[in-house]
Amino acid sequence: MTASRSRGRRGRSRKRRPAAASTPEQRPGSLEAADSGRALGEPGERARRASRRERARDQPAADERPRPPWYPLPLSELLILVGAIGTVIGFSRGAGGRPLLFAGVGAVALGTIEFAVREHLQGYRSHTILLAFIPVVAVHTVLAVALALGGLPATAAALGPLVVDVALFALLFKLLRTRFLDARRERRFAPRPRP
Repeated sequence: MTASRSRGRRGRSRKRRPAAASTPEQRPGSLEAADSGRALGEPGERARRASRRERARDQPAADERPRPPWYPLPLSELLILVGAIGTVIGFSRGAGGRPLLFAGVGAVALGTIEFAVREHLQGYRSHTILLAFIPVVAVHTVLAVALALGGLPATAAALGPLVVDVALFALLFKLLRTRFLDARRERRFAPRPRP
């Protein structure tokens, strides 16, 4: 029985195999090993690796809010804060504070729109309805004023542009949604630079 078992098993070599490299620098085919080998031979390799690390640190992660061009200055947030303060002060002054009220509302709107456009176009968060609604409101206002100046009654001038509003909103919604989905796909699957 023991003889048949020993014949059935294949003989194994008793030589010890070298242990697998535990760190990337010790693995002969790894990129880190190539980088460390180049770093010894080339004086500019350290600067290139430091530059790569700096670029990776500057780019936000896929789940991090996109940074504005003026990063690290929180310009949009400051604009919203100053606009909110101006709105409250203008509202508390009554009729005399209307210019400050409108300036405050405009500042809040500008900061919010910049924030929404940046997040939407970079695929971080969808603001499709808001971004499609803003041009529709502007077009509706212009058409309603033009129709009212043309002699139509106020109700007809206000309700007349609704057909244009619905068509424009549908078109903008479709375009903005497609743009967001493309940006989100690029953001998720874009190769991240190695640190």
